[in-house]
Amino acid sequence: MKVTGFKFPIDATLYLIGGKWKCTILCHLLEQTQRPGELRRLMPGISQKVLTEQLRELESDGVIERVVYPEVPPRVEYKPTEFGLSLGEIINAMCDWGLVHFERITDARLRREGSS
Repeated sequence: MKVTGFKFPIDATLYLIGGKWKCTILCHLLEQTQRPGELRRLMPGISQKVLTEQLRELESDGVIERVVYPEVPPRVEYKPTEFGLSLGEIINAMCDWGLVHFERITDARLRREGSS
């Protein structure tokens, strides 16, 4: 099966979830629908600009849906699409793997950064 623009199917998957914050955003949205302000509180260190960019990319790729409620003031929420929900197993497996190997990964990163 050929995916246009990608050499291998895994490249397409990594494209969808790649980026510093996309997996974290997806983890939170897989747990429950969130408003942008709630997401920002859950992810210290992310700027409003970057959060907005990542949400727009995920929406453009069909992974999440932006829901605007006709209220004053307007309320906006994000939730995963069916397509996004299908990434749940992958995201959860990555989180589990990261938990098991967190210390090893962190130690290696600190050693590498300390030697530069």
